[in-house]
Amino acid sequence: RFYKGAWKALKSRTGNMDILVALGTSAAFGMSVYYLFQGAGAHTLYFESSAVVITLVLLGKWLETRAKQQTAASIRALSALQPETARVLRQGSPVVVKVADIVVGDVVAVSAGERIPVDGEITQGESEVDESLITGEPLPVRKAVGDKVPGGAMNVDGYLEVRTLAVGGETVLARVIRMVESAQ
Repeated sequence: RFYKGAWKALKSRTGNMDILVALGTSAAFGMSVYYLFQGAGAHTLYFESSAVVITLVLLGKWLETRAKQQTAASIRALSALQPETARVLRQGSPVVVKVADIVVGDVVAVSAGERIPVDGEITQGESEVDESLITGEPLPVRKAVGDKVPGGAMNVDGYLEVRTLAVGGETVLARVIRMVESAQ
């Protein structure tokens, strides 16, 4: 697989790690074959070096793939914390809309046991809010009028009305997801 990757890179006139692995292991193997036929002692043979390099590179690629899969699973789990719909107050009545259709300034109604769909400021109500997805704090925090709440947090026990301050890619949860992706 290293030789195939190196050949493709050479054809496209680019460099990559496959070229280095193919060159290094071929050189070690070729020198070992040459010295073997010259009758040199075992101390000048490098067959095992080629095998060790290939083994370590394959191990590194496996570890990298595994880390990427775990990161992708974390990103999916974080994305699942964002509700798809919300109840927006329009002329005093709640209307169910997609979260993507909410704009800054809309007031969202959040009942006990629901996730807060947007970053916002509480305009009415009082409740315990579980913000552990953002802060890591294991206990819910008491929130009241004027307090800010992050999207994706769980409204534990009361009714809240939240004025939207950030939506979409500007929410705290979206920024966390972007940071996890860039760390990947």
